[in-house]
Amino acid sequence: MILEVIATCMDDALTAEANGADRLELITAITEGGLTPGIGLVERVVQAVRIPVFAMVRPHSRSFVYAEHDIDTMALEIKAIVNAGAAGVVLGALTPEGKIDERALERLLPLTGGLQVTFHRAFDELADQHEGLRTLMKYPQITRVLTSAGPRPAIESVKEMADLVSAATGSHLAILAGSGLTTEGVADFITRTGVREVHFGSAVRYNKSNLSPIDPSALRQLADNLKLFR
Repeated sequence: MILEVIATCMDDALTAEANGADRLELITAITEGGLTPGIGLVERVVQAVRIPVFAMVRPHSRSFVYAEHDIDTMALEIKAIVNAGAAGVVLGALTPEGKIDERALERLLPLTGGLQVTFHRAFDELADQHEGLRTLMKYPQITRVLTSAGPRPAIESVKEMADLVSAATGSHLAILAGSGLTTEGVADFITRTGVREVHFGSAVRYNKSNLSPIDPSALRQLADNLKLFR
């Protein structure tokens, strides 16, 4: 079982590593769903922690439909993140019709330099998630999909999540369940869905607030509970 934790600053990164996180998703603008962090922060975090750091590549929060100049920006950000020594990038792009934007992927994925790629929760805005999953399976650089299995919180989408896990079985894609998971309900969720990777943000922060620091005790308890599934 892999526990990924959102980090928005150096303190988050250090606290997450010290209290059981297996991987970081490094972002800024957490209240907007996450945007590309400053490259200085990426470099500092990569140097400071031993666990893998995956950096968000998202130029704005208006939508997941990107113009050519947005793709140009993302390309530059990916190059900088690769040079900073990150373990992976987190990205996603959709067409106006609600499908995976393969044109964007074919431009961006070759720039990742062999890093792992997570396709982020743009996936949850797809018109057909199973069609989207089949599309992503065409790209070996994409190793996981961060999803709540649709528009509802993940904890309310058990059947849909289990269906995605089943559909991805035997492929190179892992389903990373996130958004709306709770520390209290995650064990039952894992048992019922079969996910092997989970993603936590506000649920392990003080007062469950996105803008609060990570609560070390909450994260440590979660990490210890997840050891049952390792």
